[in-house]
Amino acid sequence: MVVDPIPLQSAAELFPNGISRYAIGGLLVGLGAVVIYVGTGIPAGASTFLESTLSYASEQSRFQQYVSSRDWRVVFTLGIILGALAFAATVQSGVITTALYEPGTTGELYEVAGVTLWSTDVQAWRLLVGGVFVGIGTRIGKGCTSGHGVCGVGSASKTSIIGVLTFLTVAIVTAQAVAALGVSP
Repeated sequence: MVVDPIPLQSAAELFPNGISRYAIGGLLVGLGAVVIYVGTGIPAGASTFLESTLSYASEQSRFQQYVSSRDWRVVFTLGIILGALAFAATVQSGVITTALYEPGTTGELYEVAGVTLWSTDVQAWRLLVGGVFVGIGTRIGKGCTSGHGVCGVGSASKTSIIGVLTFLTVAIVTAQAVAALGVSP
């Protein structure tokens, strides 16, 4: 079988740093979603963490629906945070080197207790406003990118497929518009 090199070249342009890092990251995210689903019977998603955590302090029915699953949701969210911190303290700081990671072009490195960490150059107000928009979007969309994108699409949910297509389209258009305006961190 002969493969046309033009589509391969086009695909290579989409992944100038190679595809292996994305493939390995995707496999790890998928494996995590499978482990959570097999262990709990509930699709993994991070957007319900706040409401499930509020169920510890509030008696409102909105939060109490998560009582049976709130403990694993806290562990899941802590795992996300600790995983990111472990990556930053080992790979991102240079303690462990791998061909799967190349440092970004924005941000700065700094030392904390002998460990090199990275900080973004994105202004705090932009992070806050972006976080608020993401929070509102996850409530309106009844889920986050991990819930809809990994679990919803993976289970062929029409709602999730439409949601993912919508937020990807909006994200791509927004990124292109911001880049065209010359906005940077």
